Amino acid sequence: MFTLLLIVFIDLVGFGIIIPFLPFFAEHFEASPDTVTLLIAVFALFQFLFAPYWGRLSDRIGRKPVLLMTLAGLCLSYVWLGLAESLPMLFAARAFAGACAGNIAVAQGYVADVTPPERRAEALGRIGAAFGLGFLLGPAIGGLLAGPDPANPNILPPALAAAAMTLTAFTLALARLEESLGPEVRAKAEAAPRRGRAAMWIEVLRQPHLGILLMMLFLVPFTFSGIESTLAMWTEREFGWGARQNGWVYSYLGLVAVITQGGLIGPLTRLLGERRLLLLAPVAVGAGSVAVALTPGLAPPLAALGLVVFGISIANPTINSLISQRAASTDRGMVLGVAQSAASLARVFGPAWAGFCFVAFGRDWPFLSGGLIMVVMGGLALRLFFALAAAGREERPGD
Repeated sequence: MFTLLLIVFIDLVGFGIIIPFLPFFAEHFEASPDTVTLLIAVFALFQFLFAPYWGRLSDRIGRKPVLLMTLAGLCLSYVWLGLAESLPMLFAARAFAGACAGNIAVAQGYVADVTPPERRAEALGRIGAAFGLGFLLGPAIGGLLAGPDPANPNILPPALAAAAMTLTAFTLALARLEESLGPEVRAKAEAAPRRGRAAMWIEVLRQPHLGILLMMLFLVPFTFSGIESTLAMWTEREFGWGARQNGWVYSYLGLVAVITQGGLIGPLTRLLGERRLLLLAPVAVGAGSVAVALTPGLAPPLAALGLVVFGISIANPTINSLISQRAASTDRGMVLGVAQSAASLARVFGPAWAGFCFVAFGRDWPFLSGGLIMVVMGGLALRLFFALAAAGREERPGD
């Protein structure tokens, strides 16, 4: 488990390095704000397309081989990004990276393989904490390497640094990661009939409560990806900031995620239970989103962004834990792959929607619309709360 967390952390440092300068790199090729958000969306689109297949493949051949394949692909994608000389080339590099980044379902499947159902929210929170640590260090490194000038960011150094971090994660996985899925489980998965994307979705949605959970898993990244994809452009227009300053902002948000998912999610789960945490999450995200747009100065919007990340950080591991508990061990990778696919689909439409709002209504509207979306999620959380209460339990182990 520790080795997997270390691999995820190193990989996410590489991913985080790219975040602060990517919007400015796209604007270097004269991309408009809505085109910049489409660059974020194309990454998520290919993640959506490939995540279920990586998950299903890992059920059949094991988690480790799939992690190795995808880490190698991510390393190549960062080199490609650094060498991009046009906007279409930049889009192609991000599409390839998104296809390989569908491996998050494989990492979640690994955690579910080695963790009992009652500990999964906490264990998946640790995966989230590893993500947060990656975002704590990665954007700071990327911002420093890209420089403070939004008009002329340095491109190749941060891209090569991201490739080096991912290569380190690949090497560590190759040398130290043990396979989590036993041969008998892989054999059962191999013998099971092959299913297409539609069949996977239908099978998952037939299981109790998964429809509501997948809808919630869609709304959380829809809202946050819209905020994330427009944040650098918002701070550029609000404060005149470039990649370096935004790198520190993303690092601060990573710190909030680390504290929440690494230290708070376990005690909060034991204190409140997973159902009540899902009631808290949309309140925090919605209130924080609206406060970013409506509060003046610098400190209040930063505090509000921290509240948004706190809500996201309790929502994701809790929803994924409940999903994993409703999946049989032979299908866990597939179910989590479908779930990751739903989240990736949200990251396609979320940035596109935010870019439209940014251009059509003004720079504050990606945040204000996020608050409205969280009202819908709050209603779904209430519905799930009462549905699980009526069933008489919060958890339904899939094994």
